[in-house]
Amino acid sequence: MRLTSRRGILGRRILGVAGIAVVCVVVAAAAHCQAGAGGQAAPGGQTQPYGAAASAGKPLMSDQFFKNVQVLKGIPVDQFLGTMGFIAASLSVNCTECHQAAGRGVVRDYAADNPKKQKARQMMLMVKAINQANFGGAHRVTCWTCHRSDTQPPETPSLAVQNGVVAERDPNDIEVPEEPIPSPTADQILDKYIQALGGAEQLAAITSLSAKGTYSGFDTDLGKVPVEVYAKSPGQSTTIVHRSEKAQNITTFDGHNGWIAMTNTILPVKSLTGGELDGAQLDAEMFFPVGIKKYLHDFRVGFPPTSIDDHLVQVVQATAPGGTRVKLFFDAKSGLLLRVARFAETPLGFNPSQMDYSDYRDLAGVKVPFHWTLTWTDGRSEFEMTDVQPNVPLDAAKFGEPMLPKPATP
Repeated sequence: MRLTSRRGILGRRILGVAGIAVVCVVVAAAAHCQAGAGGQAAPGGQTQPYGAAASAGKPLMSDQFFKNVQVLKGIPVDQFLGTMGFIAASLSVNCTECHQAAGRGVVRDYAADNPKKQKARQMMLMVKAINQANFGGAHRVTCWTCHRSDTQPPETPSLAVQNGVVAERDPNDIEVPEEPIPSPTADQILDKYIQALGGAEQLAAITSLSAKGTYSGFDTDLGKVPVEVYAKSPGQSTTIVHRSEKAQNITTFDGHNGWIAMTNTILPVKSLTGGELDGAQLDAEMFFPVGIKKYLHDFRVGFPPTSIDDHLVQVVQATAPGGTRVKLFFDAKSGLLLRVARFAETPLGFNPSQMDYSDYRDLAGVKVPFHWTLTWTDGRSEFEMTDVQPNVPLDAAKFGEPMLPKPATP
């Protein structure tokens, strides 16, 4: 996973930081890459009251919030930002490459046109036309297909690549084995996982968790800050990152809806939709994995052997209720879950992200990971728990839509 571009580290200010309860596949500083639409815009171009779209039960759309959106109209803001992240990862660039005003820090100018943005629109329409004409609209050709982390796609075959060591295929790739390799069944792998954690009966006895520890990410300049995590069965979770005394990142999933909130951004509360919402639910469900067979469906096995951190793993691919495909990687020896990869759909292709679990410890008769790492198209966040308490009473309000104070208007 590329965490730095060829032109330096991607921007570090992110619209919403994804905590344990969500996969946030946004390009760094994506919230700042375009100014808001016309009218009485708040700082950064916001044209609706904070939380207005979520309160109305409808996600905020890209062309409602950002100015000069021409190709990516009519999609939720989180999917729009995920698409920006997809482009950035495919070309190994950051916002300043196309939104040239970003280098001057002039937010109101981010929507201004320039040749690079015009070319990007042409490329998006070209990709759409190719897929529509040849693959029934499926995402078979994407930005990544040609660019492979370079702004200029190569034109000639590489003899060095052809005659060099064959690179291993990314185990996260979405794939369905045409000729499955002999493997335990999905039921056998998942049953071994449940037993490795302590057994179904012991797992079912834990219905809530409260945890404290530290968080580090690009939004903290990789410095460690306090974090609180709350989870309640079935499938509710909230993560609160305390960036400072007055600044927080909050990620919440209430069992049906999800949000990311971040102090001092142009969109303080962002509703989650599609693959982002699926990811939020998946992470919340994984706090209580005894129900994993009921939650996921369409299980597939038989993938080529692969390893994670020198651990041979068994791979199970499945589908989340919203249609998002996920891959689960279990340590072949211990049976414990090491990674969950998932793929949120954007208009240009699938945005990958992954949650890696480690440092399993005994807690109330079951094993619980005390360390997890979230990696997405723009960076990585680390969570280290120091105190986890099972079966604590948690009020339902803790999992509602996050509330943040409005930023002061300059």
